[in-house]
Amino acid sequence: MAGKILSTRLCDLLDIEYPIILAGMGTIAGADLAAAVSEAGGLGVIGALLMTPDELDAEIRKVKKLTSKPFGVDSIAPLGTVQSVTVDELRALIPDDAVEYAVDLARRLGIPVPEASQFVKEGVAWVAGLTPRQIEVVYDHKVPIFAAGLGSPAFMLPEAHARGIKVIGVVGNVSQARREAEAGVDIIVAQGHEGGGHTGYIATMALVPQVVDAVAPTPVVAAGGIGDGRGLVAALALGACGVWMGTAFLCTYEANFDQAFKEQVLQATEKDTRITRVFTGKTCRIINSKLIETWEAEKGPVLPFPLQLLLSTEITKAALESGMPEHVFTPAGQICGLFEEMKSARQVVEGIVDGAIRILQEDFPARVRLSK
Repeated sequence: MAGKILSTRLCDLLDIEYPIILAGMGTIAGADLAAAVSEAGGLGVIGALLMTPDELDAEIRKVKKLTSKPFGVDSIAPLGTVQSVTVDELRALIPDDAVEYAVDLARRLGIPVPEASQFVKEGVAWVAGLTPRQIEVVYDHKVPIFAAGLGSPAFMLPEAHARGIKVIGVVGNVSQARREAEAGVDIIVAQGHEGGGHTGYIATMALVPQVVDAVAPTPVVAAGGIGDGRGLVAALALGACGVWMGTAFLCTYEANFDQAFKEQVLQATEKDTRITRVFTGKTCRIINSKLIETWEAEKGPVLPFPLQLLLSTEITKAALESGMPEHVFTPAGQICGLFEEMKSARQVVEGIVDGAIRILQEDFPARVRLSK
């Protein structure tokens, strides 16, 4: 594909060819995937959620070597939950009975986790003091776009705008969207509950047009259940000026995602995901498993974010090391049943664009009749 053959207001705002933004997706969207999406004409976004400032610095430097096109960084804003500064402080806040339950359940399922006294010793988690340090790295590198995948980025808007950085806020309802628009974010992502990862309870088809009406003229990008050109055209019809996509890029060669996770996504159907708090402590759509079903059925402890994330990642690590991918926590949207094979990020972007253009130029004229 050559030239801007599918362009919207979003493309002008972000200086990209196609109205497609890669969702940050934790650390799954590393430098390789972000650069590949940008090179293909969309906006690649580094998922910085669990990165230290030094790790983020390295990823940004890598992206800059791989592409000269615009890219972004995605993390989460301070949430007012567990206000600790270090992961060690977080570990100390996890109740003994929660650790004991996690260890017991894992062992009942055959996952060889450590003793309770050694559990959650090397886990990873977001901490309240991390985001400001990540943002300083973003400022130092003059990254063009910052996206807050969870929480409000209002606290950073004056400084970001003074530095020429555009800020994206992700919302799950109209009231959130209004607050972000009033704060002055540049773009609002309206994510429906079909989406993978942290998500809400309102469907994309219902959410997007209401957000568009509520925050005009702030541009709105649609997310949740969008996986191909049909989804892009639908989003544009709802009033969005582009799409924010994660699951569609999970099974790309460039995704920083264990192959066992990718296989889970490729084998999943639209019925195989569920929203649960067992993974992170917040509502999160992931591929269902016996581990999640049992935890939910037994009403196991669900700690505030990010304490729950420490428990779950310890189990995931043990499951992967033991060759038991069926027990990992794999974020994915309901659209996962659409994907059946590995592709490159460029193939995904070009497939979406080609599909959308075909609908607009060929399918609609052939299938839709307008009469006076």
